[in-house]
Amino acid sequence: MSRTRPSTCRNKVWSSGGRGRTFVAGTMLVAASLMPKASLADEGGVSFWLPGTYGSLAAVPAAAPGWAIGMILYNTSVHAGADVAAAREITIGRFNPTLNVNLSANLNADVPLVLINPSYVFASPVFGGQLSVGMGGLVGYSRTSLSGTVTATIPPFSFVRSDSITDAVTGAGDLYPQASLKWHQGVNNFMVYGTGDIPVGTYNSTSLANLGIGHGAADGGVGYTYLDTTTGHEFSAVAGFTYNFTNPSTNYKNGVDFHLDWGVSQFLSKQVLIGLVGYFYDQVTGDSGSGDRVGPFESRVIGVGPQIGYLFPIGDMQGYVNLKAYGEFDAHDRPSGVNVWLTFAISPAAPTTASPTPMYRK
Repeated sequence: MSRTRPSTCRNKVWSSGGRGRTFVAGTMLVAASLMPKASLADEGGVSFWLPGTYGSLAAVPAAAPGWAIGMILYNTSVHAGADVAAAREITIGRFNPTLNVNLSANLNADVPLVLINPSYVFASPVFGGQLSVGMGGLVGYSRTSLSGTVTATIPPFSFVRSDSITDAVTGAGDLYPQASLKWHQGVNNFMVYGTGDIPVGTYNSTSLANLGIGHGAADGGVGYTYLDTTTGHEFSAVAGFTYNFTNPSTNYKNGVDFHLDWGVSQFLSKQVLIGLVGYFYDQVTGDSGSGDRVGPFESRVIGVGPQIGYLFPIGDMQGYVNLKAYGEFDAHDRPSGVNVWLTFAISPAAPTTASPTPMYRK
């Protein structure tokens, strides 16, 4: 791992059988715990939850038990104004927060990442549902720059300073364990999930750019998917809350975050879907801790964009590719911009024996 600081100046497939066609919804258990800390909010703009983690067919159980693996190529480019820039400068110790500061500055971040998530789906039901567990991680590169003018005042004196900071880091992120339970009843599918952050990734509290968040977190929520196998109509929504632990490097504690991810899609053929995805992210309680010198800093952002998915066989396994993109707006105390996800996943294929009962998978 290396750090540079040049700073100063789910889808569907039909399986044919003797008694008819089996309709199999098939996005993989890929993104459920892949939470790259590239998106910015909370402490200086960095949150545990990555909006857009869930999408279409999120609550649909897998078609078959066994191991699956997913990989996501993720890239985000975001921009923020003076509120986030000032918080970041205070957090990394660039100036004393007791000063009366007027900061006219901008923050920009570009973060390409590779996320990997192996998972396992158990054959035996748990509370009548399908249990799956996984562990996500990431490697990547993050570059963040801040530029602008600071006017600080200690009456009767004042000074003006031009700031230009650029930090870059290459390395690994935190680890993200996750578990979910899913149930299927006709066109309705339900899910509960839990995940969290194990803070072992590349992190430096005095740097603008990081791949870890420097503290633990716990997150849980519920999800629902409506899937009509006769029309190909689909709608999914997953909502949850994040509890953040104190960052021991900064004594800063993020507030509780609420997030809602959704997706709507239409299957055009046995293998292809198109649709829309979106998210709403809102910090519902303020930041705190002895290291909090910027106030509540309650962040919010909304994102929406298109998606397309394609399902295909790989030997006796099933492959899935999905491309989705989000444009962000209504951001507060958080950088906003665009992010793109390219997902590739492999999981056990659905049984090929004929069955009159629909079989589903995520």
